[in-house]
Amino acid sequence: MSTPRFLPLLRTAIVLQAVAFLVQAITAGLLLSSPDGRMLHGISAVAAVLTGLLHLVAAILVWRPGGGRPGPIASASALLVLTLVQMVLGMAHMKALHVPVGVVMFGVSVMRLTQVWPVRRSDVAVAA
Repeated sequence: MSTPRFLPLLRTAIVLQAVAFLVQAITAGLLLSSPDGRMLHGISAVAAVLTGLLHLVAAILVWRPGGGRPGPIASASALLVLTLVQMVLGMAHMKALHVPVGVVMFGVSVMRLTQVWPVRRSDVAVAA
């Protein structure tokens, strides 16, 4: 089976999204300890939405013109919806939901990374 044409774009989008979610966690800590924390957390929230949109577009490109499977579209859509829900929860100051949803989003983004970059047996042999 050949590699879908836009797979490098999808990989890049997922990496950027995972980084955006990590920055969200970092700026959440700054929110508690710094006067500029709220602004930084808000800016990084916009970055998380933009990377979510990029992830969705890349997933669509991998599927339709790229010849790949449509499966990644569902996870990209779910992460984008979770990101938007997360923003609403944050603006509503619902920390009891906002924090766990953020942790789940980061976990899912890392899981997606492992799906688009499967470990090859030769890599494991070299690492051992």
